[in-house]
Amino acid sequence: MLRPERMSRVSITGSQRVMDDVIEAAHSLDLLHISEYTNEIDGFDPGSPIEGADSASKKLVTVRSLKSILGVEEDYEGPTHVVEDDELETELEDVRQEVNELDDRRDEIDAEIREIEEDIEQLEVFVDLGIDLDLLAGYDSLEVAVGEGDATEVDAALADSEIEQYAVESGEDAVAVFARTDDRDPLEEALVGATFAAVEIPEASGDPAAYISQRRQRKDELEDEFEDVEDELEDLEEEVGGFLLAAEEQLTIDVEKREAPLSFATTKNAFVAEGWLPTEDVETLRTTLEEAAGGSVEVEELERAEYDEDGHVEHTEEVEGDSGSSGGPPGGGDVDRTDGPIAREMADEEEQPEAAADGGYVPLADDSPPVVQDNPRGVKPFQALVDVINRPKYTELDPTVVLFLTFPAFFGFMIGDVGYGILYLGMGYWIVSNSESDVVKSLGGIAMWAGAFTAIFGVLYGEFFGLHQFGYILWGTDSATGIIDIGGAPIHKGLQPHYIAYAQAWLLVSVIAGVLHLVVGRVFDFFNKLHHGVVEAFVESGSWIMMTAGLWVWIFSTHLTGPKPDFMFYVFSAKETTIPFLTDPATGETLVTTKDMVALPLGFTGFPETVGFVGLAAFFVGLALAIYAEGGIALIESVTQAFGHVVSYTRIAAVLLAKAGMALAVNLLVFGAYREGGEFHLIFFSDGVHGDVLFQGLLNLDGPVGLVFGVLFGVVVLLLGHLLVLVLGITSAGLQAVRLEYVEFFGKFYEGGGTVYNPFGYERTYTAEE
Repeated sequence: MLRPERMSRVSITGSQRVMDDVIEAAHSLDLLHISEYTNEIDGFDPGSPIEGADSASKKLVTVRSLKSILGVEEDYEGPTHVVEDDELETELEDVRQEVNELDDRRDEIDAEIREIEEDIEQLEVFVDLGIDLDLLAGYDSLEVAVGEGDATEVDAALADSEIEQYAVESGEDAVAVFARTDDRDPLEEALVGATFAAVEIPEASGDPAAYISQRRQRKDELEDEFEDVEDELEDLEEEVGGFLLAAEEQLTIDVEKREAPLSFATTKNAFVAEGWLPTEDVETLRTTLEEAAGGSVEVEELERAEYDEDGHVEHTEEVEGDSGSSGGPPGGGDVDRTDGPIAREMADEEEQPEAAADGGYVPLADDSPPVVQDNPRGVKPFQALVDVINRPKYTELDPTVVLFLTFPAFFGFMIGDVGYGILYLGMGYWIVSNSESDVVKSLGGIAMWAGAFTAIFGVLYGEFFGLHQFGYILWGTDSATGIIDIGGAPIHKGLQPHYIAYAQAWLLVSVIAGVLHLVVGRVFDFFNKLHHGVVEAFVESGSWIMMTAGLWVWIFSTHLTGPKPDFMFYVFSAKETTIPFLTDPATGETLVTTKDMVALPLGFTGFPETVGFVGLAAFFVGLALAIYAEGGIALIESVTQAFGHVVSYTRIAAVLLAKAGMALAVNLLVFGAYREGGEFHLIFFSDGVHGDVLFQGLLNLDGPVGLVFGVLFGVVVLLLGHLLVLVLGITSAGLQAVRLEYVEFFGKFYEGGGTVYNPFGYERTYTAEE
């Protein structure tokens, strides 16, 4: 789980006459991640596409264009097609002509509709003027300008111009100018300084309102035509959608195959291809290709990405053995591309490729192994969270399993409610069941895990949509028997005064979780850096483990207790424990813990001073190593990371209390509550009020009117309130948990940037092989 699948680099060397067969066989396996030839080895040139590649590419562009025009979706559920080349070309041309004709007609109609809309908008000006359109044009010695503007300013501008004879007509916003002049330039110059926006006078006659009515009628006709064309395109999409999806799939496969040689190194008579695939599949590839090529191809396993005794990847290790067994170079050692049966295919070439000058192996490309994350099915959804940052490098530990173990736990702990958990679980299941996208399905899987943990913690807290009645039924109370009778829920959120010790305990639990989480991150970093050597890895990563763990061991010790919060030393103590260094502020006497001050009776009252000294020593030794490795910046980071990043985890407890408070507020408004002995009790579910009333509750209003009002508004507040808490649970608990993973945890060790495994092949959905 922490390491990706082991990958091997293989070399495929064969005769040009069998290249098509090799490509076909390799594509059918969908295993080989082909390396692009980039090293420009003497005697080897990049290959050329197989004949027909350009034609297939053009057809593929046409198909995708037609799909876009028709709006063909990928949810086709009809039968698969066997696509023949001749039939494909003929049918594709027929579909292209029909679609293009309809699409052109649709564009023409749409353009005319837009033109009419612009006309109508401009014609409103002429309606405002109230002048027939035929009176605005057709004059020999009279220029007319119509537009929107200020008639007073227009009149003043004309008065200051060289135009001697003119008239101005105006409506509410429209202005028409009639000027006696030999050309239009003087009129346009005169209107420059006025508030006037000219519009074009339409080539029409009569009442402008009647003309607008005609244009609107024409627009309605065009819109009907447009709908008819849309209906025809929709019908055509249903008719040919399956064919276009199948054609796209088949052409994509054809293009992949025909353009594959572009990644090969070739000579006149032979080709060499290299790539990566899972080590366990090397023999399958060799057997299939050799059978397809009739023995005119050699498949050699050149190197295998293995891990050394320190757990670091070694992806330059050459595979030993002969080509007939392990697939490596004969007898192990260097690869000589001019040796072996295939060399005879190149015997008549003018320039034969040479081996490396030092006799060593020169890869076709300087690429690293692609990464195939090796996680169990239940863990795989969390790969989406990792990939949001970036896929892990082949040399990095994969943190997916840690996210699987921590993210749902963080989320579930913060929400901790059976009702919300069931809803999150249901939402996740719906997403998984109704989504085609692998990424969206992964998010649904994450939601299901988060919902399950939310429900589990909800059982422990004894809460169902913030109501403790579920806990009373399940766990019982001091005065009532439950299904599992232990006198109350095992743990509490700490929102009520009586259980304040739990709120304090969850702050400490958050800190402890932070220390463990960050230490795991530094351990990952240690293993990632082992290629530098154990000593250097320890100096760079082990130093921070010592600082983080050492500092917090000291903080949790009884050394210098003065500035440390008292609750650190009693919320996990036994029920009745004397803590000498704690005193009662009222009496000054030694404090003896009571039931109300203990959350989890673990008997912990702080590490002894000696242990604290050891932790402090470990911190300073780690600090010295960090300064040696990183310089003075480690002094600042020792505070921000060893202390600050751990304290950042207290947001877990903060969100826990915030969400519990919101749910309590909703229930208090609806059901009412009173306080008795440091606990809140809902009036609606009680046999009476036995303490101070906090709020009467909408469902407890007096009188018929109050009852109706209370029920109506109570139901609305209850539903909307808990819906708000449900949504905020995602945006607060979810985002805060993700932040802890990405910023605090990933920031300690993760770089990412691994290559995605993209094997040469295609998983058919809409087509069947011939």
